[in-house]
Amino acid sequence: MASPSLLTTLLILLVGVLCARFAAGPLARWAVPAILLELGLGFLLGNTVLPFAAVAPLEGLTQLGVLALFFQVGLEVRGDLLTSRRGSILRVVALSVLAPLIAFWPLRFGFGMAPATAFLCLAVLCATGTGVTLRVLGQRQALQSPSGRLLVGVSVLDDLPAIALLGVASAMTGGNLAAQGSAALGGMAFGSMALGLLLAGLSWLAVDRWAAAPRPTAGPLSILLLLIGCAWVGEATGLTSLLGALWAGVLLARLEPPAQPLREVLVLLAEVFLPLYFISVGMRLPGSSLLEPRAWTLAAFLVVVALLCKLVCGLGVSAADRRDGVDPWVVAFGLIPRGLPGLVFATTALARGLIDTVQFGALLIMVTVTTVVGLLLLEHRLSQVAQPQASGAEGASRNCSSNRPR
Repeated sequence: MASPSLLTTLLILLVGVLCARFAAGPLARWAVPAILLELGLGFLLGNTVLPFAAVAPLEGLTQLGVLALFFQVGLEVRGDLLTSRRGSILRVVALSVLAPLIAFWPLRFGFGMAPATAFLCLAVLCATGTGVTLRVLGQRQALQSPSGRLLVGVSVLDDLPAIALLGVASAMTGGNLAAQGSAALGGMAFGSMALGLLLAGLSWLAVDRWAAAPRPTAGPLSILLLLIGCAWVGEATGLTSLLGALWAGVLLARLEPPAQPLREVLVLLAEVFLPLYFISVGMRLPGSSLLEPRAWTLAAFLVVVALLCKLVCGLGVSAADRRDGVDPWVVAFGLIPRGLPGLVFATTALARGLIDTVQFGALLIMVTVTTVVGLLLLEHRLSQVAQPQASGAEGASRNCSSNRPR
């Protein structure tokens, strides 16, 4: 279609979401999440019947699901988050953030990347798509296990440094302009970022004052204004709309505990608009970029680093944690999938001009491989952990039966 109407575009996207949902069930046993199906479907649509230019008018609408999801993450960043296994959570998060930094120099000089591009790749490597991981844990009824609870704590904090790296990469784009002779633009980039941090600090103080004063309960419109306003400030100041949406959730959680109806509305936004976002991400990738050997070489390097730097995170589980039932392999395998955050960071970087389509394709390959491999390893490890428990429960049942008076 040369120039399909807006309704035609929306109808094709919704039909694509429906097809992906139907295919997700049979492929679930192969650890293929729905987001990868939607990504692949978007790639097919974008390179055949529906170019990405047709989806561009809907880009703001598709990003609403992503902003709602990061807003939910911000709601979970509370003061009591680290009351349980604080040391273990901080150790695992530190390893998850520091381990990928070893790839900076190979990316910088081995692949000839600019510093901003290398930092963007590090942000994607640091990210963790624990949404799909927690879904697997829930299906296995392991979400409340010691390993599952540790992963929940890590998942809330793990993407914060990754978002910070994305903000640094965005700010360095202005720095690169300064190096090329446009010092005013470079200074404006870092100045606007400092302004964003100043506004975040002022909003924190304002919320403290507002929380102490009598006020009506925030309604849906007020919460939507908070979300969109903070996201806009984050985007305008170079801190990215993702960090702004997350900060909006932090402010609301500090102001008042979010009610259940609010959470249901946010889940609905994410369920409706996130699939459209994933399809639009796939449509951004031209098929010709995957024919470039450079894309596959970079993807292979990123996959190896992505797997190794998350496997190292198992070292953050102490002996005391293992005695309490925390399995280090479950934690490490659960952090391997890059999932949604990896896709969001890569797409944001492409829109900001931090990466080209070949590098974008390599990042999508890495996100796809790590998501599938991580979920397969997690499923296998959960089965191994469950077998001794089931055998122990069966043996205890037999002993009780044999000791029962007849």
